[in-house]
Amino acid sequence: MSERINFLFVGVGGQGVLTASDIAAQVGLDLGLDAKKSEVHGFAQRGGVVESHVRWAPSVGSPTGETGTIDVLVAFELLEAARWIEWLRPGGTVVINEQKIVPMSVSVGDAVYPDRQAILSAVEARAGRVVTLDGLALAERAGNIRTVNTVILGALSALLDTPPEVWEEAIVRRVPPRYADVNRAAFRLGRDVATS
Repeated sequence: MSERINFLFVGVGGQGVLTASDIAAQVGLDLGLDAKKSEVHGFAQRGGVVESHVRWAPSVGSPTGETGTIDVLVAFELLEAARWIEWLRPGGTVVINEQKIVPMSVSVGDAVYPDRQAILSAVEARAGRVVTLDGLALAERAGNIRTVNTVILGALSALLDTPPEVWEEAIVRRVPPRYADVNRAAFRLGRDVATS
């Protein structure tokens, strides 16, 4: 595992982006690294964009990476992957939840939601590795659609040289005890998809 990793988590309000980034920061600390995070959630409660930087290193100064320095872009919504791709370093890794949440500009007819293939082509032009998954379907399979963020963390964990049990423990510590088992199942489904 690289001892220096810059993550950028992006999505839409209500998808669990901030919880996922909190857990990722905790995993960095649990691995014995310094970890810092920063978040912007503006109009998140109204379906707006959410972004959260997480940085792991032996010593972290700023909690945010710079444009073009992100090692791993984690997009909870398909279009958000393309919107934030310039933040990824060339050859970096992208995890994409293929869920589509239509922005207001598309809903009112002022814009068009791009074609899936156009979005993926834009992402693949910059990324070295792209993993896509249907987080909503996997969360439903795990037993609770609110575990989409845990599914995505499972996929992310599979792409890093880190022990999966560290991630699982951080997740279980974060969720209410009655949701521990469904989150474990969601995490493992996400890992399975990313490794297949």
